[in-house]
Amino acid sequence: MSLNETPSGERLHIGFFGQRNVGKSSQVNAVTGQDMSVVSPVKGTTTDPVRKAMELLPLGPVLIIDTPGLDDEGELGSKRMEKARMILAKTDIAVLVTDAVAGVSDEDRELLQLFKERNLPYIVAYNKSDLLEKPKDAAANEIYVSALSGENVNALKEMLGSFAGERRDDRRLVGDLLEPGDMAVLVIPIDGSAPKGRLILPQQQVMRDILDAHCSFVSCQSGELKRTLEMLAVRPKLVITDSQVFGSVAKDVPGDILLTSFSILMARYKGDLEVLVRGAEKLSELKDKDRVLISEGCTHHRQCNDIGTVKLPGWIREYSGSQPEFSFTSGGQFPEDLSGYELIVHCGGCMLNEKEMKSRMSRAKDAGVMMVNYGIAIAQMRGILQRALEPFRPG
Repeated sequence: MSLNETPSGERLHIGFFGQRNVGKSSQVNAVTGQDMSVVSPVKGTTTDPVRKAMELLPLGPVLIIDTPGLDDEGELGSKRMEKARMILAKTDIAVLVTDAVAGVSDEDRELLQLFKERNLPYIVAYNKSDLLEKPKDAAANEIYVSALSGENVNALKEMLGSFAGERRDDRRLVGDLLEPGDMAVLVIPIDGSAPKGRLILPQQQVMRDILDAHCSFVSCQSGELKRTLEMLAVRPKLVITDSQVFGSVAKDVPGDILLTSFSILMARYKGDLEVLVRGAEKLSELKDKDRVLISEGCTHHRQCNDIGTVKLPGWIREYSGSQPEFSFTSGGQFPEDLSGYELIVHCGGCMLNEKEMKSRMSRAKDAGVMMVNYGIAIAQMRGILQRALEPFRPG
């Protein structure tokens, strides 16, 4: 990924939903000005969610998602509908596309109810309005459009823009923890799991946020940290480390220098830090046969010493003194039924948007399952969690 590109997790997610053959894909193509989705009179042409990252004025960077029809039939149809419903968990603004002639169906009403239950901003787009003799009056969040003629497509984009204007995003990864002129040290191990020729996304984002805060940073690997600190003429305000080397880094960082990890910063940025910290308490209470879900928001080639599937299970067994049973998910996979788990250990979620990360946390809460993220869990097991949380305490 280029440093100039906005990652998908930072883009506004706009999902287009509706029944088959109402013109969802045609409407998506009209809004984006591209042939993003295959269009056909045959029902069920869109079989999987289709995503397009783009700049959509006046919204800025967005991720447009065209979903399969929610009235699809048969076993394959139910799988398509399941994928469409999964998109709801990450959707910031929903567009329900329905047939202007046929009107709102029972399936549409069920979907609208889902939008309302999830407090999801939405627009109802009555497509094929060119077939109406006279369009009916539309409510504030409704619009009559025609993908064929282009009628009101720009007006639909303006409506989407008005929703985006209501969203305030003043979240900061690290900039609010620093004062202008402060220095931070970033500990970035380069090993078999590090992508060749580039840095992972949280490291890039932290660097940018530090620069936006008018601060500076130096970076090094864990083996060079002690000497790096000795060479600095200015004492750093904060050291941010990869969680996997938390233990050795904590030994090399003097007690009067704040210390935390990229993963813990992500826990606060994408989720709820307080809730995830409480989840760390469950690690010492695990018993034999307890089910633990380890979930990553991205998909990547598994290394022989992968943190999610190898290192964390080993550390958890050692720390808890028990033999839990581990399950693993990655990417968009996340179980609908969480009731059988005792604990969920989740990655920082850099590839997920805030909506999806908080949706996963909400589902865990509803199921009565505690949740912790990688960095918080590792800090707890290394006995340094309270120190790693010092940067977030007032004063």
